[in-house]
Amino acid sequence: METGRIVRRGILGLALLTATALLFIDPGTGGHIQGAGAALVDSAYSKTNLGASTLNGDSLLEEEVLLPMVRLLAVEPGDTLAQILIDEGAEAGEAHAAIGALRKMFNPRDLRSGQQIEVTFQPTPDGLGGARFMGLSFEPDYARKIDLTRGENGGFSVTESQKPLSHEIVRAEGRIDSSLYDAAIKAGIGHNVLSTMVRVLSYDVDFQRDIQEGDSFQVFYERWTDEKGNAVKDGDIYYLSMTLSGKPLHYYRFKAADGLVDYFNDKGESVKKALLRTPADGARITSKFGSRRHPILGYSRMHKGIDFGLPHGAPIQAAGDGVVEMAGVNKGYGNYLRIRHGNGFSTAYAHLSGFAKGVRAGKRVSQGQVVGYVGSTGLSTGPHLHYEVMVNNSQVNPLSIKMPSGRKLAGKELDIFHQARRETERKMADAAVLGKMAAAQ
Repeated sequence: METGRIVRRGILGLALLTATALLFIDPGTGGHIQGAGAALVDSAYSKTNLGASTLNGDSLLEEEVLLPMVRLLAVEPGDTLAQILIDEGAEAGEAHAAIGALRKMFNPRDLRSGQQIEVTFQPTPDGLGGARFMGLSFEPDYARKIDLTRGENGGFSVTESQKPLSHEIVRAEGRIDSSLYDAAIKAGIGHNVLSTMVRVLSYDVDFQRDIQEGDSFQVFYERWTDEKGNAVKDGDIYYLSMTLSGKPLHYYRFKAADGLVDYFNDKGESVKKALLRTPADGARITSKFGSRRHPILGYSRMHKGIDFGLPHGAPIQAAGDGVVEMAGVNKGYGNYLRIRHGNGFSTAYAHLSGFAKGVRAGKRVSQGQVVGYVGSTGLSTGPHLHYEVMVNNSQVNPLSIKMPSGRKLAGKELDIFHQARRETERKMADAAVLGKMAAAQ
């Protein structure tokens, strides 16, 4: 049985010449050993018959010649490119030479788990089953392809090409049956857009208490697709709305005169408040503000904050712009962070496992910046965040206090905003709904 080989006619003169031995390639291995790290996805071989010919009436003998072998591999956790190439059959020296050439355009350490790589080998003509590493290619992201090839002099060169992408602005909408997350994914919305939706809505929406079955949303945003029509990148959200128990909320992306880009409601008021009510994504309330029986001390006392259930190590965000007053151990609070925000407002974050790099007393932080990580230090029964809001050094209920409002557009700037808002609404009315687009295709 012939596998992975081509046939070429050779010359036999007055005396019989020794023919090149047949070189067989096991289609399960591609002619070389598969590495223990990278997983084989696919392999491809070519064969052809170059046909018969005669020269001075000489007889012909079949001789076997192999074409390049291409293997598609998937990077697995712990893999390095050097080890992948060596495991696949490359010599250590040529593997490192190839990586040195590749570094001019791409850092091999940036290869991610699951990344697919095409590796090419050329079988050697000695008939011993060897193969020489000739190059590789992969797509580091949605827009680029990188090719590493071996030249006639044995050296490696690297080239980068851009993949053609199409830009479009799409509209997506959905009805909530169980959660905003499930409804958004069902509507075809990507995770990056969903994350922005949650961030914008979180200033006005309590995701645990406000969202009910039957509520709805609509989002108008840009995205890029590849040649096959697959969405590969999401861009900015231009408009977002949510209807809660029949009450609509509208948000528009707008660039103010000073260059600030933010989301504003239909009155020209910034969505941002001075403080976030929930300083962590995906947090659920496990203990509210007020008198309660302490789970460790065993007696009732005032609980002067809110506890959020979160996994150990989850990032904690600064509730607002401000200056760190304390970042260290504080008795039963364990690892404790306190930020002063101005106008008499401060926030505190307790039981942290640690602080973000650079966060220390006197350091200025911005709203949404990661400042620490969930833990269970101090008097704590398990990983959670204890969050406090203080007004003039007295703790208040974060859920009931009216947070200071953000920026309000006025005058000519407000007029420009309303013009931009109407233009966005006009474009959105002409855009096809994402789910219906897919059905039409």
